[in-house]
Amino acid sequence: MKIVVTGTRGMPNILGGIETHCEELYPRLADLGCDVTVVRRKSFVKETPPHVEYRGVKFKDLKAPAVIGLETVVHTLKSVCYARRAKAALVHIHAIGPAVTIPLAKLLRLKVVVTHHGPDYERRKWGWFARLVLKTGEYFAARWADEIIVISTLIRQSLKDKYGCERTHLIYNGVNPQAAATGSDYVNSLGLVPGKYVLAAGRFVEEKNFDRLIRAYASISPSGYRLVIAGDADHQTAYAKTLKKLAGEHNVLLPGMIKGAALQELYAHAGLFVLPSSHEGLPITLLEAMSHGTDVLVSDIPANVEVGLPDDCYFHYTEDCSDSLREAIEAKLRQPAGKRTYDLSRYDWNVIARKTLEVYRSAAK
Repeated sequence: MKIVVTGTRGMPNILGGIETHCEELYPRLADLGCDVTVVRRKSFVKETPPHVEYRGVKFKDLKAPAVIGLETVVHTLKSVCYARRAKAALVHIHAIGPAVTIPLAKLLRLKVVVTHHGPDYERRKWGWFARLVLKTGEYFAARWADEIIVISTLIRQSLKDKYGCERTHLIYNGVNPQAAATGSDYVNSLGLVPGKYVLAAGRFVEEKNFDRLIRAYASISPSGYRLVIAGDADHQTAYAKTLKKLAGEHNVLLPGMIKGAALQELYAHAGLFVLPSSHEGLPITLLEAMSHGTDVLVSDIPANVEVGLPDDCYFHYTEDCSDSLREAIEAKLRQPAGKRTYDLSRYDWNVIARKTLEVYRSAAK
């Protein structure tokens, strides 16, 4: 079965939740016999020379204008046209923004699978027009996609309530089981002491609330600990610039976009992982921290609550949650929990790949 994948910046080693999702999922689908081509955005491809294939997954790199909002739609339109030329059995579109291209895909007689990763129109960065486009993409997915995958029960219920759409497949994001960490070379190279730093990870966008995390942490200044925020921005927005300036003022370590073994080492040796987001689908960064048994503290937004963490792992999120975040961090560091055991049985990538293949077979019929 020939599958063309779009809606992602690309893989491997490209920052983002969807990008991590694709990097784990598609090599497994290739192992299951799928002919998978991931269409990547050329501006995000950094390896020299560019990969033609990765772990059995083929790549097609296409240009798109580096303009926020326009880049995604243009790239997906070009990807859909490529899928038709490549005579794909179906096109798999990730996220509701790229899903605005579904009418073109159907016009070209392509089968369409959409993975709904979350209501992106709730992100604070978008203006009214971008929100309209995102909601339109969600509507097209609910009405015209051949099959819809959702990564949480919240998204499934939302589609049912808004559009009466009940033909969804609940397939969670996944995480790889991690062996107990033995080395700390990368952590040491950053001047960090294992167990004595607070870690956050993700793209530098407003809904991650890393600015509030920095201010909350700075008001505590716990002895012997340091705050580390691993990540960066796709484009150097005003928010990203402000965040980096704020981090510099409070001695917060920004190691940049970290992937692979280095990132896993950061998770493994963190004294606490913090995710203060106002918006998530199902955060892979949280699952990765949990896979190392790291103590976590996350906002009590519905997507995080669905993970089912112990009560002491949540703080109450409001538009001005600085006090509750500060108090929760202070309580965690006052009595460190050490390594914890979490139930991650729902988040097995091999099971996720097999379930996705069944969705493909259903769509192909």
